[in-house]
Amino acid sequence: MSWKESLIRISSYEVEMLQRRLADVVARRADAELRLVILAAESEAEIARADQDAQAGWYRAGFLQAMRNRRAAAQGDINALNAEEAGARDALAEAFEALKRFEHIAEAARLAAVKEESRRETVALDELGLRRKAR
Repeated sequence: MSWKESLIRISSYEVEMLQRRLADVVARRADAELRLVILAAESEAEIARADQDAQAGWYRAGFLQAMRNRRAAAQGDINALNAEEAGARDALAEAFEALKRFEHIAEAARLAAVKEESRRETVALDELGLRRKAR
């Protein structure tokens, strides 16, 4: 295996790993957003229950404060995951750029080798033609 192929394989592997990382971060963010929606639904259900039951009304203020705290924690998780996702996207973009750069270098080297082989072949044919002409 040539050095060009090795660089491309390594770079491709890095891109794949970063794609997996990004997919994991996006999945965790989606889960956190789902938790936030579930918290909102639980809060609405408890408020509706407290409106119907006088005894449950005594605990309403504490419940609402706990829900605000849980919602703030969930929103903090989502914000952290958004930042992590942005970082993962940037790293993936850089890895793609490196991969394309290596592929471009490998293609340029291949074309240079083809050009050199063609030049040698032309020189050999010219020499053969000159020999025939000299006879």
